Amino acid sequence: MTASLFDLDATTLEGAPQPLAIFRGQVVLVVNVASRCGLTPQYTDLEALYQSLAPQGFSVLGFPCNQFGAQEPGDAAQIRHFCSLDYPVSFPMFAKVEVNGTDAHPVYRFLKQAAPGLLGTEAVKWNFTKFLVGRDGRVVARYAPTTQPAVLRADIEKLLAEPAP
Repeated sequence: MTASLFDLDATTLEGAPQPLAIFRGQVVLVVNVASRCGLTPQYTDLEALYQSLAPQGFSVLGFPCNQFGAQEPGDAAQIRHFCSLDYPVSFPMFAKVEVNGTDAHPVYRFLKQAAPGLLGTEAVKWNFTKFLVGRDGRVVARYAPTTQPAVLRADIEKLLAEPAP
């Protein structure tokens, strides 16, 4: 099993490989996002968290996913357009991934194994499931899709107050 989120790689929304090691020492919130979901307005609150806490070493990582109600049908260009006009975000966005099933991205295989959901099930239940990762790359908490990003602020600030490993 992978020991840390920062040992993995992902592909940016622009199609470039990205070692997640660049986030080592930061507190990270990983979120599977979708542009046509009832929870899509959470983009605004995720961006607000990112803007206010990034100077302290915090980042949000957005992973578009189309596995829930086909609510992220667009290609990378459409997702980028949406994230620049409809819900402008400046936090890192990655290529569309699957979060469940045999084709689940390694990032999500790691997250789900490290922090199972309700009753120990690993499957991500819906868009905007959130995983909070400490500065050491280990998963600290998993939050339901309906958990508003602002509610996570205290948990994030607690982790930011800890010294980097």
